[in-house]
Amino acid sequence: MAKVSSEQLGSEPIGKLLVKQALPASIGILVMSLNVLVDSIFVGNWIGSIAIAAINVVLPVSFFIGALGMAIGIGGSSIISRALGADNYEKAIKTFGNQITLTLLITTVMVALGLYYIDVLIPAFGGKGTIFEPAKIYYTIVLYGVPFLALCMMGNTVIRAEGKPKFAMIAMIIPSVGNLLMDYIFIYVFDWGMEGAAWATTVGYVLCAAYVFYFFLSKKSELKLSPACFRLDLPIIKEIGSLGFVTLSRQATTSVVYLLMNNILFGLGGEAMVAVYAIIGRMLMFALFPVFGVTQGFLPIAGFNYGAKKYQRVRESINTAIKYASLLAAVVFIGLMSVPQEIASLFLSDRAGQSAHDLAANAYVLDHISLAMRLVFAATPIIALQLIGAAYFQAIGKAVPALLLTLSRQGFFFIPLILILPNYLGELGVWLSFPIADVLATIVTGFYLRKEIKNTLVAKEA
Repeated sequence: MAKVSSEQLGSEPIGKLLVKQALPASIGILVMSLNVLVDSIFVGNWIGSIAIAAINVVLPVSFFIGALGMAIGIGGSSIISRALGADNYEKAIKTFGNQITLTLLITTVMVALGLYYIDVLIPAFGGKGTIFEPAKIYYTIVLYGVPFLALCMMGNTVIRAEGKPKFAMIAMIIPSVGNLLMDYIFIYVFDWGMEGAAWATTVGYVLCAAYVFYFFLSKKSELKLSPACFRLDLPIIKEIGSLGFVTLSRQATTSVVYLLMNNILFGLGGEAMVAVYAIIGRMLMFALFPVFGVTQGFLPIAGFNYGAKKYQRVRESINTAIKYASLLAAVVFIGLMSVPQEIASLFLSDRAGQSAHDLAANAYVLDHISLAMRLVFAATPIIALQLIGAAYFQAIGKAVPALLLTLSRQGFFFIPLILILPNYLGELGVWLSFPIADVLATIVTGFYLRKEIKNTLVAKEA
């Protein structure tokens, strides 16, 4: 795989450069998504479908704390990309040092709070009935590894901002492979059940953090830290915060969506309905990996060239990214529309000796999954424009439009829809909320992106 330096972000042909950036990002996301997918298959087959629902309850909390690292990473990486494009190395390295300090301070505090309020958070996110105990076991162990997850997420975005997508890809692959190996050992061989699933996840996070630190301490990184870089700088913190708040708000909104969905679905169909959503949630992470990969590859290209005032290249990168991502999204759409029930069956155990409760839950999932999955992914072919459009504003440092567009789908459209439609349409209203929100958010994003290109990029080119 060809090496990409930060200077090449401003000189190579956009199409070729986007492939170099997006391919490793896509592979990394694919492996990470496969990890979530296969992990769920292992848990479903070796522990049970209720265990999948239990993990789904814990994800919003652990991912939110981990996403603090991603927020700090993406906010700071936008600064680093533009600083490198403008040949301001001092600001780039100072920003990176501040990112590390902020990540460690904030996530440690959040983990302490998460453990203190454990008996409140789990039921609030849908961990009720038979889901509560396995969710509590999983939550307690995984939370100890979340600061390592946050460091991984933060470091990964910085590696990509340097123009080193190959190493960012490896950082994403390591925890996935580690987790799957530990799953086999802890769940299948040692028979540790939910404890085994949790420890496997935590070990994966630790391995990833170790690799990220190795990268930045080696000669492979352009960013060479000194003790002074870790001292917090207020202007840099404000800039990281304003841009990172976009990512954090998106994840916070995602956590609220999980909270609402788990509780609404529990009321409509109990634990088995939560398991249906858990499977669909895994597919949302997995199936869209190529679109997310193009989006991740697009960010440093847009940010670097905007910082270097190469506005024609920025415009070209937007058009190329949308074209590539839309094509990939269409392929995903065709695949998911074809075999939804076959996909769901992979997550469900067919072992002998299952309890009547587990057999009934499996039958319920298979009966409800096909319609649900087809509706949830119905608007997939157009989702690329919304993702690339929101990412563009974040890449160039425009925090307010980035925030509003990022929140448009889940915050402004989806949450109101799932609070209203199920009252009239029941379960169907829940699943219809997904494509309606996708279409509305894409229309809004397309309008503002077109306006930005015309009023800013085209005007500055002239």
